[in-house]
Order: sequence, then C-alpha cells, then structure tokens
Amino acid sequence: MWEEEALALKVVGVPTRTDGPYPVRMPLYEFRCRSCGSTFTEQRPMAASADPATCPDGHDDTVRLLSMAGALTGAPEPGGGGGGCCGGGCCS
Repeated sequence: MWEEEALALKVVGVPTRTDGPYPVRMPLYEFRCRSCGSTFTEQRPMAASADPATCPDGHDDTVRLLSMAGALTGAPEPGGGGGGCCGGGCCS
C-alpha cells in the first residue's frame, strides 16, 4: 500500500525519500542569503538539515532560519485534558 502513496506523492510533486521501508516526506527548511538578502526554502532529509545551502542567485553565505509554523497556532491551553470528544473541557 505504501507504494501507491509514494507514487501519488511523486505525481503531485511532493519530494519524498523511498530508500527505506516506507516513503518519507521531507521537511521544509527556510534560509536567508546574507549576500543578497533573499529568503528561500529547501526540502531535504532531516539528516541534511545542517548542511549548507546555496541561494537561487548562487551565493553560498546563507543562514537557516527558525521556522515559525507552530507559532501561529500558539501553545495548548492549560487545564482540561480529561479525554472524551473535546479533550475533557466539557465533560466531567
């Protein structure tokens, strides 16, 4: 079944690795070029997350940026957590 998922991901252009037992979607990393100031993204395996990146204009002086994807949703609210349909907020 994972073969079909890997093929579907390849068809829609999602970068995946298939060298292991299952297809793996690669994380997206954001970089900024110190030479020209452009911001760009690269998808690569986590094992290569610290590897240097070259900007689209060919400059090698880049820095990886901290992703803010999780900052938009915020931290979970304290309390609750009893389970049930809504995490225990409405059920006792």
